[in-house]
Amino acid sequence: MASAERPYVICHMTSSVDGRIKVRRWKTLDADSHYERVHGELKGDAWMCGRVTMQGYADSADPLPEPIRDDGVPVPRTDHVARRDAPGYAVALDARGRLDWGARNAIEGDHVVVVLTESVPDPHLRALRAGGQSYLFAGERTVDFAQAAAKLRTLFGIERLLVEGGGHINGSMLKAGIIDELSLLLVPAVDGLTGTPAVFDFAGEEADTMGSRRKLDLTACERLSDGVVWLRYRITPVEPPAAG
Repeated sequence: MASAERPYVICHMTSSVDGRIKVRRWKTLDADSHYERVHGELKGDAWMCGRVTMQGYADSADPLPEPIRDDGVPVPRTDHVARRDAPGYAVALDARGRLDWGARNAIEGDHVVVVLTESVPDPHLRALRAGGQSYLFAGERTVDFAQAAAKLRTLFGIERLLVEGGGHINGSMLKAGIIDELSLLLVPAVDGLTGTPAVFDFAGEEADTMGSRRKLDLTACERLSDGVVWLRYRITPVEPPAAG
């Protein structure tokens, strides 16, 4: 749950009835029709997406007005806060520093914060500083989601974070025990293709399933237009049964 250590985290997603999240494939309805409205009703201080989702925002960025000069001085792997007083925050997970944000440091008024690992090259950090984006480090080569959540709380005062996929990010955060609630827009569509990303995805063996480690309690169910159902679940960790 929310605390002085980390935000309250809500995973907000749209899925087909078989749990898939490739929304653009579903041609029989407008699967996104309720998403942004519900996003607003959840009243997050910040929202978080992965590199693939954020690529579109970065691609539309204006370039930096002038080239970045490399002075040869190594850039320290310390968090960089460009702004603390934003009305909202757009958090981009970009472990290897592949997104070029150019001069774009806000998305519809929400200040861009990039979550990196320490493996990111120095030129990328210089570019982020020049572009006015904030960044923080969480892990050496792979993202430590618990550390990232804690830093979002301490550095930016974020108390309510909306996590909006994809499936691997959602799954990693669920596995790390830092998702408190699921907001699911269930739409009347079937995907059916094997291997299609789901609401929660992570690699592992059968013993790693969250089916015995997370308890979901339904807290709200609302029927929306076009056959969409908005489901809300409280998520709590439970101890898996002892091996027999």
